[in-house]
Amino acid sequence: MKRRNAYPREFRLEASQLVLDKDYSVAEAAQSLGVSHSAVRKWVKQLKEERQGQTPRGSALTLEQQRIKELENKVKQLEEHNTILKKATALLMSDSINLLK
Repeated sequence: MKRRNAYPREFRLEASQLVLDKDYSVAEAAQSLGVSHSAVRKWVKQLKEERQGQTPRGSALTLEQQRIKELENKVKQLEEHNTILKKATALLMSDSINLLK
């Protein structure tokens, strides 16, 4: 079962932007938002990585990374369907060859 994030994506993004874009310290941002220092530190690290183009393991902060994750999941699903269709086709072809013999 997936763990639900305690804070919405927008909140985590804004908290990270305070540190990276508005020159707040992690401690200042954490205190002003009423969250732990470690949470803000983690969000800032994740936003830095996303800005460098790395896809996060958990839920993405930026809309671009969310879209990339959705597309990666869609590609994986389509590849699985393609594999199933190839196996079904091969099975049907072998059955039809056996009927002709």
